Amino acid sequence: MRRFLLALTALLCGFLASAQYVPSEGNLRAREEFASGRLGIFLHWGIYSTYAQGEWYLSTHNLNADAYMQAAGGFYPASFDAAAWAAAFRDAGASYVTLTSRHHDGFSLWPSAETTFDIADASPFGRDVLGELTAAVKAEGMRMQYYYSLIDWIRPDYPKGHSGVQKDASLADYDHYFEFEKAQIRELLSYGPGALWFDGMWDHEDEPDFPWRMEELYAFIHSIAPDCLIGNNHHRSTLEGEDFQMFERDLPGENYWGYSDQAVSTTLPLEMCQTMNGAWGYRVDDMNYKSVKELVQLLVRAASKGSNLLLNIGPQADGSLPALALERLRGMGEWMRRYGSTVNGCGATGIPDQSWGVTTRNAGTVFLHILDASRLPSNGSDAVIVLPFPLGKVASVNMFDGGEKCTWKLSRDGFLSIMLPVPDASATDTVISVRLK
Repeated sequence: MRRFLLALTALLCGFLASAQYVPSEGNLRAREEFASGRLGIFLHWGIYSTYAQGEWYLSTHNLNADAYMQAAGGFYPASFDAAAWAAAFRDAGASYVTLTSRHHDGFSLWPSAETTFDIADASPFGRDVLGELTAAVKAEGMRMQYYYSLIDWIRPDYPKGHSGVQKDASLADYDHYFEFEKAQIRELLSYGPGALWFDGMWDHEDEPDFPWRMEELYAFIHSIAPDCLIGNNHHRSTLEGEDFQMFERDLPGENYWGYSDQAVSTTLPLEMCQTMNGAWGYRVDDMNYKSVKELVQLLVRAASKGSNLLLNIGPQADGSLPALALERLRGMGEWMRRYGSTVNGCGATGIPDQSWGVTTRNAGTVFLHILDASRLPSNGSDAVIVLPFPLGKVASVNMFDGGEKCTWKLSRDGFLSIMLPVPDASATDTVISVRLK
């Protein structure tokens, strides 16, 4: 009977996956909410933080898996304070948080009935850090999302791809692993996440016929939680059943890092993820943090592409957030409290990027973000902006700070000319508000 039920379930899931995905009304509302708050916080945290060498340490150093797993016995993040973390993220102006519930090493940050390699069984800490952080984030009015790795460097049933450590290939059984995945994802959905963030399909990119069964997995998720958004960091164009599109390290339409040559969706919300320093997981030797100015300008550039910025922090093994990360969060929060309305609820304008900066817009206002004032032409006391403006008639042009009126003219051929006081060249972002009729 059990085999019959499993076969029937697989058949039904296959049928659901083959049908065209129609998002629920709640899912469509969730997409709008997702796109209305442009800053998210990404957290890469797990037993790899104990080694302080980044989240790929097991793979890059070809460690013995059994020896690596012993780090779980020393993972006791006594300084972890979910409420303090959530407050810091909210103070920075973030709208949501994405936690690595399980990274490629397979360690789960919640008490999972499907494995003993988790925070409850393998670590003396024993607390449900995923549950605690989820409650704290929601209490601060933010959305909680979970990263989940589709690969596993340690479990023998996951067929080894081009990453990870050596395994006994005779033990590989992806169908068995797929059922394990679904069972864990069902557990995660019981926490009520706003989205699931998948990663790892690139592990078998040289095997185009590898049976990931993603549409089946997506149908399974939406059958349980239809409003939950699904995204996948597969470095390719979106698949049926996905609710937002992500880009690793690059702005949509750019590909400096070599992960993002896929077509940019014109219908789904967009998100780029980037690190504060160089690494995703905590590295004791990586102190090369981007400045507050760089991070704010990255957020502005993302919003100008109609994209969110998912900004990563690698918490330390003791459960504390790095001091330099907290410093950056405070600086971003200061900017967001003043200028957040020029990115949140705003999207792309269709105006090309300018040498001096970019533009964003909401329903009635276009915001000009001058990110490099040294590139503005000037006539002495005033700077001059001339740009194509295909957005209709203009009612007024003002400096965002103080509301000072700017002299402007909209030509018949659709070019907007603005004169303004020469901005401070050291400013992070000088904003001009162009109100539409």
